[in-house]
Amino acid sequence: MTPSHNPIPNILTSIRLVAGVVMFLILAGATGGVPVLSAYLSPEDQFGLYRTAFYIFVVAAATDWVDGYLARRWRAESRWGAILDPIADKILVTGAILGVLTSGSVPQIAIPCGLILFREFAVSALRETIAGQVALPVTTLAKWKTTLQLVALGAQLFARNWDGFGLSFDHLPAFQLLADTLIWMAAIVTVWTGWQYFSQARREMS
Repeated sequence: MTPSHNPIPNILTSIRLVAGVVMFLILAGATGGVPVLSAYLSPEDQFGLYRTAFYIFVVAAATDWVDGYLARRWRAESRWGAILDPIADKILVTGAILGVLTSGSVPQIAIPCGLILFREFAVSALRETIAGQVALPVTTLAKWKTTLQLVALGAQLFARNWDGFGLSFDHLPAFQLLADTLIWMAAIVTVWTGWQYFSQARREMS
């Protein structure tokens, strides 16, 4: 099968990138980040915005698997797609983390969220610094890392929407514990893969 120039995988990746920004803006608006708008929001409006942001996140996160699957199936991998995909992932993850943190009352996940952000920025800076000198291909564990991040952040966003979905608060503590455990697991795997990249770069450079 000859390589395809089908643009759909790259379109899905672009949608994920834009969705990450839109989701963050909606979450920021719901939590008072846009004073002109937030002053007129009722609690019901806020829950509605939270639900909308959650749905956008779920759809955007799903494209992380779909665009890669279609690109491989149609042999439509491209250099632009390889560049755009990790950027879209980082924007979606960063937007979700900032959105969760702005909701307040989540000090227990400040550390893992910070570790995830620090690692992502550090690895991006590393890749930029050694570009053209050392190749750092994405590892299998790093791919699963992104999946774990998205699942963990989806759980955190769902917990923030708990009342908006009309669920019983009796079950919220147990679900919040699960969501917090997932975000810590994601942080550990994220930091570990970052250490692997820096170790590989150091070996190659020496």
